[in-house]
Amino acid sequence: MIEWYGGSRPQDGRSLNEDAYLIGRDPIAHAVVCDGAGNAQRSAKRAIRFFEKLFKQATLDEIRNGDTWAKWIKLMDSHLLGFSESTFIGVALIENTLVGAYAGDSRAYLLDTNGHLRLLTDSMNKSRVGSGMAQAAPLSLTLQPRDILLLMSDGAWTPLGSDYMLHRTIVRELPKHFSEVPLGILEAAGHAGRADDMTVVALRLTY
Repeated sequence: MIEWYGGSRPQDGRSLNEDAYLIGRDPIAHAVVCDGAGNAQRSAKRAIRFFEKLFKQATLDEIRNGDTWAKWIKLMDSHLLGFSESTFIGVALIENTLVGAYAGDSRAYLLDTNGHLRLLTDSMNKSRVGSGMAQAAPLSLTLQPRDILLLMSDGAWTPLGSDYMLHRTIVRELPKHFSEVPLGILEAAGHAGRADDMTVVALRLTY
């Protein structure tokens, strides 16, 4: 069983949010976070809609294949040309195997059952989709029961300042319902004000 929740907040003083996220179950469980650069929501939502179309047409073997995800990012890169650029980070869960890819500086973190927080992505990856130069970086790992995965836009992880602050925030929220974890991270990240749009998606494998 999977628990999967997300939340997003716009930058202070703005009603429109340039971030967007997706949590889906068809054909298998998957999630995406995109952080658009300008044109409020337009590029991020456009990237997600295009990804969802590709994903729903894919076979299970294609979803398992890292080359498929790299191809999807290239297709999104072309699809967004002429629009604002966007980061992309997307994952799918096949039983207890997580597969996916990312382009740009949105992050994925893993909090394992031993309480260790690990960054899974390289924040130096600046190649956004829509730039014409997006380079996909793969994500692949086996999850253990009670492992927690986080997908975060830079507006959410940057204000926390350190992995220690993120870890402390997650641990503080865990005694509550799991849906409070992304909301608690957003609250902590925006404590001193929201200088950017911020998005968090949290997954927990429960079996």
